[in-house]
Amino acid sequence: MQILQKEIADFKNELLAMASHAEGAIVRAIKALLERDDKLAEQVKKDDYILDEFEISIDNEAIRLLSQAPLAKDLRMIVTGMKISNDLERIGDEAAKIAKCTLILNKEPNLKEYIDIPTMAERATEMLRDALDSFVQGDTEKARAVQPKDQLVNQINSQVHRELAGYIAESPVNISRSLSLMVVSKSLERIADHAKNIAEEAVYIHEGEDIRHSNGAKHTQ
Repeated sequence: MQILQKEIADFKNELLAMASHAEGAIVRAIKALLERDDKLAEQVKKDDYILDEFEISIDNEAIRLLSQAPLAKDLRMIVTGMKISNDLERIGDEAAKIAKCTLILNKEPNLKEYIDIPTMAERATEMLRDALDSFVQGDTEKARAVQPKDQLVNQINSQVHRELAGYIAESPVNISRSLSLMVVSKSLERIADHAKNIAEEAVYIHEGEDIRHSNGAKHTQ
């Protein structure tokens, strides 16, 4: 049993290493966008394979651990760890998508000053950090607090889309840049969704409660 516990701890550490790469991908993708850095955007695209490889490795290790008949709490950790790795891989995909849009946007002058997009990125990254902290520390109150924050990111995304739709209506010249920025905004909204998923999964690991279809409040009898 001690060997199994060490293997589960190693599994958890690999998941955290993957999370660090995912968070870094978001930060670099947004930095490339704001600083119009083609080289950095290309690097974000190239590094996407790292998260793909992490996911495969974690899935394989999870299947091996499941064959050892772990206890109920460990079983939750392993199964939910697979789900978290999938969310992290999807976050990497969205960061790569932002990088691709950056390369398109950098071919033309900025359409507008970037205000809402950095705010969305900051909120989404904060949500991811809180979700991962709650996963590591067992702080389910912090995990539950992530869920409502997703609504703010959704609201900003809707606002950005409305504003960009106005630019498109003004002139056909604005279409390409507006559509690329819409993709960036939507990717950040999806990153926030994945962070929310991880927070919900952290609650399930530590409390055994599924809060996916609740408002995050603790259930009482």
